Amino acid sequence: MAVAIKLPRMSDTMEEGTIVTWFVKVGDTVKSSEMIADVETDKATMELENFEKGEVLHLNVQEGETVPVETVIAIIGKKGEDFQDLLVAAPLASTEEEKIEIPVTPEVETSSTSVSSTPVPVVSASSNGRVFASPLAKKMAEEKGINLDTVTGSGDNGRIIKKDIENYKASPAISSAPVGVESYDEVPITQMRKTIAKRLAESKFTAPHFYLTKEIKMDAVMAARKRMNEYSETKISVNDLVVKAVAVALKKHPNVNSAWLGDKIRRNHHVHVGVAVAVEDGLLVPVVRFADSKSLSQIGTEVRDLAGKAKNKELQPKDWEGNTFTISNLGMFGIDEFTAIVNPPDACILAVGSSKETVIVENGEMRAGHVMKVTLSCDHRVVDGVTGAKFLQTFQELLEEPVRLLV
Repeated sequence: MAVAIKLPRMSDTMEEGTIVTWFVKVGDTVKSSEMIADVETDKATMELENFEKGEVLHLNVQEGETVPVETVIAIIGKKGEDFQDLLVAAPLASTEEEKIEIPVTPEVETSSTSVSSTPVPVVSASSNGRVFASPLAKKMAEEKGINLDTVTGSGDNGRIIKKDIENYKASPAISSAPVGVESYDEVPITQMRKTIAKRLAESKFTAPHFYLTKEIKMDAVMAARKRMNEYSETKISVNDLVVKAVAVALKKHPNVNSAWLGDKIRRNHHVHVGVAVAVEDGLLVPVVRFADSKSLSQIGTEVRDLAGKAKNKELQPKDWEGNTFTISNLGMFGIDEFTAIVNPPDACILAVGSSKETVIVENGEMRAGHVMKVTLSCDHRVVDGVTGAKFLQTFQELLEEPVRLLV
């Protein structure tokens, strides 16, 4: 009996997928556990595993085509078997959302080029090119240096008269009129960018955000990092110290390590820290699991490994699922301070700016020092202002005295 192969949900946020490459063609014999296609999801390109035995009777989706989850993409059965009923029962586009979705062009196009133009003045001339003008008008035009070819006559049959010369205002020369070209590129929206847009819009407009900003003195961190790297086989970065400090602070403030689930709030006892990584198509958030119990060297190695997988589109669902808190660090790009949108279902996200040298006032005296600004974005349905402030205070203390991270 023929079996319809449907596009499965390959990540927790996947709504649709794109068939990048088919590994099989109609007429091929396939077996269970055989990989039959590459599918681009909102987070990675993944191999699609088949669990049926038989012959490929039909491929219902072309390479490069995007379809919703649960769409029939292929039919497998016995040679010559009728499968039309399977296609009728599960058409490609069946939801209202798909009917109103903005179509995506299959490739980049450059279009709509236009050139601006300037109106040409009406010339008072006969069919043989002779200009009609009164003798007085000709004389006045000659004295004023006016070209009669550019004057519009108001007399009989368009004849140029005295008042036309008196009221004449020179028009810009046609040859000097500016000419501009309007052009643009339209780029197809990837599955990743669609999901980012949908999830962050939902977060921004459904979760009541508020923001808490704090300055942290980084001199002790810089000194400690330098000493640690003298002994560590893996180079420890400031970001690794931030991840560790966040993880330790979350254990002390479990209300921040929470999630809004609609009809209840989940207080997580484990600490899984998501670290935002910029990739070509957008942003991925691989997860450092049980970050509070890992050493700085372990965190550094894991973050770099996950970032490399993200950029090469090699992340698997276990790499990006389950975060309880998120960090977005733009300090490495020279950004001093910013706010981030909460990454659902997390209750908070920490935006980390650059560590920069500035003047610090202590005990009435000025000195040079390094300061880093961080901003905590909170979902007010879960976290109150005081709760967020206490978390930031603990985070600050851990970084300003980094020895606390080791005990």
